[in-house]
Formats: sequence, C-alpha cells, structure tokens
Amino acid sequence: MDSGMDWHWARAALDWQIELGADEAIGETPVDRFAHEVEAQAARAVSAAPAGGRASPPPIPVAAAGPDPVVVAQEAAAAASTLDELRAAIGAYEHCALKRGARNLVFSDGAPDARVIIVGEAPGRDEDLQGRPFVGRAGQLLDRMLAPLGLSRAENVYITNVLPWRPPQNRDPRPDEIAMMKPFLARHIALVDPDLLVIMGNISCDALLGRRGITRLRGNWAEAEGRPAMPMFHPAYLLRQPQMKREAWADMLAVGAKLRALG
Repeated sequence: MDSGMDWHWARAALDWQIELGADEAIGETPVDRFAHEVEAQAARAVSAAPAGGRASPPPIPVAAAGPDPVVVAQEAAAAASTLDELRAAIGAYEHCALKRGARNLVFSDGAPDARVIIVGEAPGRDEDLQGRPFVGRAGQLLDRMLAPLGLSRAENVYITNVLPWRPPQNRDPRPDEIAMMKPFLARHIALVDPDLLVIMGNISCDALLGRRGITRLRGNWAEAEGRPAMPMFHPAYLLRQPQMKREAWADMLAVGAKLRALG
C-alpha cells in the first residue's frame, strides 16, 4: 500500500521526534485529546440545560493568543548592553522550537573587537556538538580563505550565524524562525560594531538584505545594518561546487581592498 511516505521520509521524521525527546510510548493506542475535550464540553452543556429545554451548542475552543515572538525578541535584544548579556538573552528565549532539538547554543567565535563580521546561516552537526560556528570542514575552508588576507578569527574576524540552534536534519530555516532571531542578529552586529559584514549564503542574505539568489548577489557590495556588506558563497557550497572557488576568492579580495580603503 502506498501511503505517500517512503522509508527515508519516515526515518527522518522519527529522528526528529527523538531529537525532541519523544522517544517513549505511553499508551497502546493514540488518544485525540482535542476531540475528548469537545465531547466533554458537549456533555456539560447537555447536563446544564433546563428541563425540557434545548441544550446550547458547546462553545468553540479558541486558542489563547500568546506574545508575538518577534516583539519578545526585539525587547530582549534591545535590553542587552554587552555580548555576554546578549548570549544570556538568546539562551533564555523560549519561542524558537529549534532550541528544544539542539544540543548547544552556537553564539559566536572570534575577536569581539573585529573589523569584520562573517554571518553564516545556521549551525551544522559539528557546530551543534561544539557550540561554536564554522568548526567543520566548511569552517576549515573559511580559515584558509581568510589567511592570505591577514585575517583570522583569533585576531580580527568575528563569526556568528543567523540562527543559534541547529535545524533538524540541517534543513533550511523557516521564515518565522529567521524573523524571530533577526533582532538578536541585529543587536549582535551593533555590539561588535565592525567596519563591514561578509554575508555567506542565501539564508544570511535573506535575513540581512531581504533578498535571495546568492549567484546574482555575490560580488556586489550592498548595505546591511548600516554597514558595507559583501554577499558570498557559503563555504559548504564551495565544498560541493569547487569550481566556484574562483568567484569566492575574488569576493574575498574585494573585502581586503575595502578594509584597506576604510583604513
């Protein structure tokens, strides 16, 4: 029987549930708690109806309106006056479901007084395990790209991501996840106060420039958070498409030239 679900899809869904902690069954059969509550409301309405009268229809359940996650993020980010306070604010933020499936908060790496901030997309497996951005193969490639320009995360480069938590199965972040974490990213950039940004990948361009299409955007200076910004291919993409390293190197040379021009 074709249920529309192949083995790989089912395995990915199971792995995601396990990451969220749903790894133990508590009953032999599923229970629809929402339907049970509707039935209970109907029974209460019948019992409360006047004798010989007609019972009123049960009220339609209305979901309680919670706080706007973006507004909560804006307020929390604005209240942070240091990087340590910002990290604590992100750690206390409870409106992004990715937090519950991640092992570690991936905040940043590099020199906090850097002239350059590199903004990646989201942590991968290695980053999630170590709690630092760009530590896998893509991070090693990034370090090799920076070194010929005299740039390094140890001295004059600061690195962070749009999202501080790893999405399950390394899927692309959803628009709502980008929107709720963007205030923290904006505050992060403001606190470091770099001369320019390097925006790596489509997700980062979406968050900071409001546009996607990295093949068209790369190599062209833009402005983000009041600073010059260079969109570039993500190093993970370069590992899959090594023939694009020529373009990435040209973009990195442009970053070096801009730093020299800015003094």
